[in-house]
Amino acid sequence: MQSLAAKLIQDRLVPPHIMLQVLAHHGAHHRHLADMLLARRAVSAELLYDAIAEHWEVGRVDLVALPPDPRLTAQFNHVTALRDGLLPWRKVGQATVIVTAYPDLFTRHRAWLEESFGPVAMAVAPLPHIETALLAAHGTQLAQAAETRVPALESCRAYHSTTLQRPAAILAAIIGIFALFQPVAALVVLFAVALTAMFSANVMKLIALILMHRPTSESRNSATIAQLPMVSVMVALYRESNIATKLAARLDRLEYPRDLLDILLVVEQEDQMTRNALDTSDLPGWMRVIVVPDGTVKTKPRALNYALDHCRGSIVGIYDAEDAPEPDQIRKIVERFRQCGPEVVCLQGQLDYYNPRSNWLSRCFTIEYASWFRMFLPGIARMGMAIPLGGTTLFFRRTALEELGGWDAQNVTEDADLGLRLFRHGYRTELINTTTFEEANCRSFPWVKQRSRWIKGYMMTWITHMRDPGLLWQQLGPRCFIGFQVQFLGSILQTLMAPLLWSLWMIPLGLHHPLPVVIGTTGFNLLYFAMLATTVLTIGFDIAGMRRTRHGLNPLWAVTLMLYHPLATLAAYKALWELMTKPFYWDKTSHGHFDA
Repeated sequence: MQSLAAKLIQDRLVPPHIMLQVLAHHGAHHRHLADMLLARRAVSAELLYDAIAEHWEVGRVDLVALPPDPRLTAQFNHVTALRDGLLPWRKVGQATVIVTAYPDLFTRHRAWLEESFGPVAMAVAPLPHIETALLAAHGTQLAQAAETRVPALESCRAYHSTTLQRPAAILAAIIGIFALFQPVAALVVLFAVALTAMFSANVMKLIALILMHRPTSESRNSATIAQLPMVSVMVALYRESNIATKLAARLDRLEYPRDLLDILLVVEQEDQMTRNALDTSDLPGWMRVIVVPDGTVKTKPRALNYALDHCRGSIVGIYDAEDAPEPDQIRKIVERFRQCGPEVVCLQGQLDYYNPRSNWLSRCFTIEYASWFRMFLPGIARMGMAIPLGGTTLFFRRTALEELGGWDAQNVTEDADLGLRLFRHGYRTELINTTTFEEANCRSFPWVKQRSRWIKGYMMTWITHMRDPGLLWQQLGPRCFIGFQVQFLGSILQTLMAPLLWSLWMIPLGLHHPLPVVIGTTGFNLLYFAMLATTVLTIGFDIAGMRRTRHGLNPLWAVTLMLYHPLATLAAYKALWELMTKPFYWDKTSHGHFDA
């Protein structure tokens, strides 16, 4: 590397002071000199690889004009190609030309390359060109691999819309016949189910509220630059052409060495609008565009699975397109991973909104998120239960993520599903005190579309993990198994059956309701008191979460969430319909409408 560095300085391709800075960190970072120079935008890829080819006295291959022989690349593991920057190109005489992005490391691969291909010769090309050539040659196979990465027994991909239609029809027929011949008993059973779902969820909230009063110790950022690992962060983009520049500006605020920051902007192959926007954007050298080949489904988890093999870091993170993380966030993540044991393989950051005052809906969404990320999730973490992950501000130890097969490509709440799979395999997730701000979805119809996707994903996640209840009970244990039922099945039933409980408002309005006649005046008064108590608990829980933010919203806004939650019921029925008709459909949320 020293001789190549000298050549780059001598040819005036890299200023001496920049090269000295790169060389000072080169040994500690264990990153290739070419990647570090490109991350700092010290030289263009074209000039750099022309110089590398000249230095090593090998050919420079244009993989766009002269693509590799697909018969050769088919014999090569694509993970190896992406990790080591290697790709078999063509036969020239008796030798197979191997294109590499890192010629100084070629000798360590020569033995197994010759065992696979016979005599080999070296040529060079930039790693992005190798990635593009691999996509062009084997896009279909790579797409299939991304869709089936999770083992079949832990994935929902075997389901079809017709899989659930017959059981749903049978259940609906049973309920209908029961209600026809035993209307009073049916009413009692339905109310019992609805009330059990509501009360169990509130019991968990109460426990979380109590546990959140326990003090916790904060970790301190003490890692030196020599100890810092490379961190890869994937950002899945789809029809996001209007926020690409803003995203780059937000991520540029991250206070982490650019040599060790690997940002992957993951975009679908057919999304030409976003790809064109990224092509014309002045992206920094530490950001890369990863194009995902077309497949049978078009979901965020499939895109993340594909891009995972392109990551260079030992820690892999996820952001959304509209995210604005706190500047010191990645340093906090790295420090916490350094402090905790190997069983902690995932860190979940807090999510908040940078437009809480756009309208009433944004205020309600902000309050809901505050209680979820600052009260409920930390509370269940202290209970020792599985954490249903959020879709962003997630950071993983890469080895554990790859061991589990990444994300279930067909599940539209891949985050919550992954959180449960991590727990089932004996790993732990921790909540960490760092915040990412994003845009509150505060338009009614897009809000319902987004929430219906989340609820549909919860339904599919519950169905998938309850495929073998005995095994789930064994892996989770009795307490966590019950907690799983409350978190997933309980929240689904509570949202779907909310109209049944709303019918009790008929009584204060002077209208007849059959329930008081069935359970008696005393029983009904006790029920009313319990429901009033849960309402007070819910409002208090929301206010407690809101006070842990810096927004300063009036606590009275929390009372208005009683008018906000019915939107979730509308979303739940949309989700139930889609579960029966198009279970893997990803209802895209549009961003950038209330950008700060």
